[in-house]
Amino acid sequence: MLTHKLVVRNCGPVDNATYTVTAGLKSSKAALNVKGQNEPEDFRKMLKKTGVVKKVKQKPKKEGEVDPVFWEKLLSAQKKDYERICREFGITDFRWMLKKLNQMKKEREEEQAKYVEKVGKMKPIEVKPSRKAQFELHMKLKNPKSKISLYKNGELVNYGDGTDKSFKYNLKKVGDKYTFSINNVSPEDSGLYQVDVEDATMFTTDLEIPDVEIDGTLKDVTVDKGKDATFECVLSSPVSQLSWFANDESIEANDKYDITVSEDMLTHKLVVKNCGPVDNAAYTVTAGIKSSKAALNVKDDPNSLHKDNADQLGKEQAKKLDGRTMKGAGNGGSSLDDVIGRDGIMGGGTGQEGKGSGKMGKDGFGEHELLGDSSGKDASGKDGLSDLGSGKDGQSGDRSVKGGSGKGEVPGAGGDMTYGDGTGETKDKKQLGFGQLVPDTNKEPEVHFVSGLSATSANIGETAELFCTLSNKGCDGIWYKDGQKLESTNGITISKEGALHKLTIKNCQEGNEGVYKFEAEGRKSEAMLFIEEPPKIDADAMDKFSEPVVIRSGENAIFKLPFSGKDPMKVQWFKDEVELVNGPGIRIESSSTQSRLILNKCQRKNTGEIKIKLKNEFATAEATSKLVVLGKPTPPQGPIDVIESSLSAIEFKWRPPKDDGGCPVTNYILERQQVGRNSWIKIGEIPGQPVYRDTNIDRGKKYCYRIRAKNSEGISDVIETDDIAAGTLAFPGPPASPKVVSAFKDCINLTWLLPTNTGGGSIIGYNLEKRKKGSNLWSQVNPPDEPIKEKKYAVRDVMEGGEYEFRVLAINTCGPGKPSAPSDCVFARDPQKRPGMVKDLKVTDSSYNTLCLAWTKPNVVKGVEDDVKGYFVEIRPADQLEWSRRNANAIIQTSFTITGLKPLAMYWVRVIATNEGGEGDPQGLDNYVIAMPPPVKPKFTDRKMKHFVVVKAGNTVRVSICYEASPLPDIIWLKDNFPVGKHVTITNSEKVSQLLIPTSDRSDSGIYTIIVKNMVGQETFSVEVRVTDEPKPPGEVQIEQNVEGTITLSWIPSPDEKRDDRLHYMVMKRDSVKRTWWTVADHLFNYKFTNVIMQGREYKFRVYAKNDIGLSEPSESPTWGAVKKKEKLIINQREPKKLNFQSAPKFTVPLKQHVAPKGYECYMSCAVSGNPTPHVTWYHNNVNINTNTNYYISNTCGVCSMLILMVGPKDTGEYKVVAESRLGHAESSTMLTVRE
Repeated sequence: MLTHKLVVRNCGPVDNATYTVTAGLKSSKAALNVKGQNEPEDFRKMLKKTGVVKKVKQKPKKEGEVDPVFWEKLLSAQKKDYERICREFGITDFRWMLKKLNQMKKEREEEQAKYVEKVGKMKPIEVKPSRKAQFELHMKLKNPKSKISLYKNGELVNYGDGTDKSFKYNLKKVGDKYTFSINNVSPEDSGLYQVDVEDATMFTTDLEIPDVEIDGTLKDVTVDKGKDATFECVLSSPVSQLSWFANDESIEANDKYDITVSEDMLTHKLVVKNCGPVDNAAYTVTAGIKSSKAALNVKDDPNSLHKDNADQLGKEQAKKLDGRTMKGAGNGGSSLDDVIGRDGIMGGGTGQEGKGSGKMGKDGFGEHELLGDSSGKDASGKDGLSDLGSGKDGQSGDRSVKGGSGKGEVPGAGGDMTYGDGTGETKDKKQLGFGQLVPDTNKEPEVHFVSGLSATSANIGETAELFCTLSNKGCDGIWYKDGQKLESTNGITISKEGALHKLTIKNCQEGNEGVYKFEAEGRKSEAMLFIEEPPKIDADAMDKFSEPVVIRSGENAIFKLPFSGKDPMKVQWFKDEVELVNGPGIRIESSSTQSRLILNKCQRKNTGEIKIKLKNEFATAEATSKLVVLGKPTPPQGPIDVIESSLSAIEFKWRPPKDDGGCPVTNYILERQQVGRNSWIKIGEIPGQPVYRDTNIDRGKKYCYRIRAKNSEGISDVIETDDIAAGTLAFPGPPASPKVVSAFKDCINLTWLLPTNTGGGSIIGYNLEKRKKGSNLWSQVNPPDEPIKEKKYAVRDVMEGGEYEFRVLAINTCGPGKPSAPSDCVFARDPQKRPGMVKDLKVTDSSYNTLCLAWTKPNVVKGVEDDVKGYFVEIRPADQLEWSRRNANAIIQTSFTITGLKPLAMYWVRVIATNEGGEGDPQGLDNYVIAMPPPVKPKFTDRKMKHFVVVKAGNTVRVSICYEASPLPDIIWLKDNFPVGKHVTITNSEKVSQLLIPTSDRSDSGIYTIIVKNMVGQETFSVEVRVTDEPKPPGEVQIEQNVEGTITLSWIPSPDEKRDDRLHYMVMKRDSVKRTWWTVADHLFNYKFTNVIMQGREYKFRVYAKNDIGLSEPSESPTWGAVKKKEKLIINQREPKKLNFQSAPKFTVPLKQHVAPKGYECYMSCAVSGNPTPHVTWYHNNVNINTNTNYYISNTCGVCSMLILMVGPKDTGEYKVVAESRLGHAESSTMLTVRE
């Protein structure tokens, strides 16, 4: 028995796989699971590093601002998605959006440049069929130790490296490619994800998981080779875009695939064009976390399957991967994939002797089904190369495969492979062969790669480094490029630092691009070196280009910039972040080494930033310049600020022009116009300061100014000021009314106060005026040229006994102001004596808040008591000692009403007479007065109060009683001499009392009594309230005849009779002659009634129950009396004569002749009759035109019409209408003449 072993050294996560051993036709499988090693916990270290990290959140959006999430989505989105994102956020101004977006991109790139050399190849987040979301980006860090953070909706999330399945989020790094993934995606994972390096944002992507179900799932499709295959799914709710996958690889719309969405966004289709064997795959569509899968089977001739599959696969790979070619060691070349997947390179090609498809790369592992004469197993390995082919003996790449078909596995970690030698049929047969295991006679090498080579990119002229690390420091290796051994030469340096082996290439050129391999003791590692030639601008050319281009308005501007870089080179010119294209006034000329922009006849508005953007497949370069177009300035800007507007000068200033035309403003040109005149006076030019002081003015006049700005290119338009007054004439306000100090028969002394408004200047004097009482003529007291300096004056120009009024006017530098109010009237006489005491003081009326007083004026005693001029009224509460005066100014009436008193409070009252001699002695009442109305015995004021009220049960009972009483009385309501119930609401006011029962019942019936009582007396009033309802009808009514000629009715009483003592009955009768009902008895309180009848008539009676509410439903009696039988009336009716309404067709209104101008419409009509309705046919020159779309023909209710929209010469001729039916036919014709 032989024993075979497989040893996997230094196991790592990459070695997790299922291993199979085969012997003949039998096989055995086993799984290898590598567990992570747990390091001992260092709690102090954990505590030291613990911290809360939060992303600085965006400021909350203000009203009217754009949501910051909108810009984050745009910054990382592709251009094809701009419209969808704008529509989602309601943005309609695309020009503004693009301008701001370019500015934000520039700021973002400046932030990124602090930590990374370049960022690109960003792929938005996508949910895979396995419910795993993934997004990726390529970036080259300046410092490999820079912190990379992942945020979800602004909150920091922790992520793993993919080895620990407990992490929700993972990051895998392969070279410069960073792949973030989210496991087991659920709706809670929706949000905005952001990748930051230190504090700079690199990439933002939005994960949206729609709440949708896939109602119509995908179905398997079988098509012939060369045909199109269509997959279709139907959703439960609209979704704008779904993700499609072929064998779990994402696909997008291109020449091969066509993806469409219906208008309602419910039906999504995928069309696979020109299907071939390479398209045999499982196709999946995902909508959020929902997915549907179906298979595509392409039928083909088995004999041509190998060739077509290989050719198609090669074409697809070449089209997708830019068609890079790697020379193999065998007879032929193979197309090498340019897309790096975890430092791996995928390729497929066809050799001269054999065909194959393989995967070569570092740390590359995965499952790939290969079509051919065999089916491939899983190929996993580190730095390994897996090939599977079919055909004659030959080579594919660097590996040899014998036999028609076989299986190969790469379990080693250093690139070794074990090949089956197995047997197989010819390539024309699809058969599976198994190779026998060959005993391993070689000793396993002791060296392996700790880290292999990684794909590297370098710019032309820069230095590139490839390095790997072995497990043994003493081991040497050999470097190869495209299979050729390398040595250290000029520009290429091979070095070793312990276990680190490095290949340095200086001044890289295109010839240095290729596949580099390092081999040491049977272990190999390969990687691709890409040489890039990004756009480059010479420093001197950049400096020259950056200088502003200054031209005059109307001249041409030319910008030219030489550059270098690999073609194809995309050249874009921008002005103020808006791209320029060839068109009117713009011409762009570009070659492989330079580009030139020509702007024709530039205007001032064309001033701005000019930017050129150079872009090829490797990078982007930019250069910025500035265009300055000189022109005349814009008008000076307002507002016009008035610095001074006095009587001596006007000074004002303005703001310089918003646009100075590109050169400084040298002068301002001013013109002036006096308001009210038509002419403008030119003041002249003043230096460039925007301020002017005008002293050549007339006091108090208003002026308007025109201002123009002037520079070396011309004069601006004008700005005009508002009217500016030259020193506003501010007169003083009126002083207070003059006060009379004393009066004599030959002199009256007055004083007054300074006015509150002096007009902005000092008061230089006053004018005093007088007039006799009753006159409208005022005369000045002081001389006109001698204003009064003091605020007092003694008027001597008076007549004894005359009554005078005085007023005063203040004077400032502008002149006299408005006069004051007139003073009190004063007599020119010697001082008076005080008046005596008033007589007959009494209270005429009172209330709770007021007292009305009246009195008689005091007597005049010559030489002792003079005449009274007015009165003052004073009161004092009984509990206080101080008197308060109720009128500030003396009243002349002999009555007064005191208000604002407290109800029922006691007050002392007195009246004082006054005149110019002073106040007389007070006269008061003998006793205090109480603030209350005069006592009044209660009495009811409404003479129409009801004594009986009927209310329907369930309605509201409302009884309002109006009364009058003083003081306020006590009010008591009784029902049947007992207090009313709690459900009764009583509302009392000063003069009304109301009883309210919201929902009444029969029990509320009764006699309600109101008692109004105060200290003077009391009064009562009763009202009967009857709460009832419509009565129920009486019972059965019976009729009997006791006496000939009379009948007696009797009935059963109504059930409501016991509850309503006012219920009675009413009887109505109807006989067979009158046929109408009339009342024969009313107000019956018994249950019988006798009525006289006539023989031969039929009678019927109705009995109603009746109360105060109304009538009940009637109770009807049976019919009384015999009805005389009448003989049957027989009518002999003749048979109606049948009429025939059928008629042959006939034109009641024939066609008329028409003459129509060319190009106008023509309308013909006629009327035809006939029964049955005839069929109508139109003819033009005996040609049927019923089906001709150039004529609009209609037949409505026998009116036949035809319309020709635009008449032409061809429409000239005879038009005929033929009406036909089985009874005959009729014709009508006319001629149409077309006038030119």
